[in-house]
Amino acid sequence: MKMRLKYIVEDTDRHGTVRLYYRRPGEPKIRLRGPIGSAEFLTDYRRAAAGPAKPRTAPKIGSVVKGSIKGLCVDYYKSAMFRELDPRTQKVRRGILERFCQHKSDGDKPYRMLLPRHIRARRDEMMDRPEAANGMVIALRQVFKFAMRYDLHDTNPALGIEYLSGNADGFHSWTLDEIEQFENTHAVGTSARLALSLALYTGQRRADLVTFGKQHVRDGWLSFTQHKNRNSKPVRMEIPIIPVLQRTIDASPTGDLTFLVTAFNRPFTSNGFGNRFRKWCDEAGLENCSIHGLRKAAAARLAELGCTEQEIMAITGHRTSKEVTRYTRAASQKTRAESALRRMSDGQNGNKSVPLLDVVVEGGTISDPNKLKGNGKI
Repeated sequence: MKMRLKYIVEDTDRHGTVRLYYRRPGEPKIRLRGPIGSAEFLTDYRRAAAGPAKPRTAPKIGSVVKGSIKGLCVDYYKSAMFRELDPRTQKVRRGILERFCQHKSDGDKPYRMLLPRHIRARRDEMMDRPEAANGMVIALRQVFKFAMRYDLHDTNPALGIEYLSGNADGFHSWTLDEIEQFENTHAVGTSARLALSLALYTGQRRADLVTFGKQHVRDGWLSFTQHKNRNSKPVRMEIPIIPVLQRTIDASPTGDLTFLVTAFNRPFTSNGFGNRFRKWCDEAGLENCSIHGLRKAAAARLAELGCTEQEIMAITGHRTSKEVTRYTRAASQKTRAESALRRMSDGQNGNKSVPLLDVVVEGGTISDPNKLKGNGKI
């Protein structure tokens, strides 16, 4: 069989020895054993003509393996289910899922092979961080809910995963003594005191507190849409501005668009305000207190005054009573205990009212919560 040999060159050294090379234009020459036509020559020629073997390369960093958990997450990020979420929720959920994918390269594993026992094992590794573990379970539930909705998978392996029991009460709820300690450190007329009053007397989240301004006030009422779920399930709120809050606003420096402003007279971001309030609490020696704890304190104090869950929800904006019940558990117990012992006392001495819970007002204490209307603290 005839064979056409291309790119063969001969080189003769100074001793007269002829060397054979395979030399393709633009590529380095390759030494061939001779003579031409020998078995050794043909073996070397075929190997040189085929080119060097391409090394197996590892997947590029950041690349997505088709059918992997990470690939499913990427598809989820593009879906309406994810894009309809609040931007902050998107950021938090994406962070949770990316950490899951990075852990032991779990993201490169096939999502169809992910079983409940795998998720439980990962959850159990995070027992020292129960809230983070539960957040991971919630995020995976949503990813596989997306997969089922778009016919990418038949089951949701995270659906039956049990949550870890963390702090049942969540954020610390401020006590009356702690509120007084903060007020003794930050007088009326300071931004810190204004922040406290807005949080305590509206019961709103920090994302709402930083947006409140004169444009939200109508005839002595705050009218606004809560920031959370404002794009998917908006909650429209109207809350009366009680006199003690109005006096604090009037005595405080405020911005043009928002009541609360930074040292540069600019509105706070939600995170920036949280960090600033953390410093105000530290200055008052309240290391265990936070801005969210004031939202809980507001709900608890309303419960102590005998407000129903529906009335409290009208202030906080919760859609269900589940979270309100968690907020007010201790306060409800205290109110029930007072009511029970009052009835026992009434039965013993005939007195119609033996209050065990004093309500704090601006000038001191009163026994009748009805006297609070118009000028007292919550």
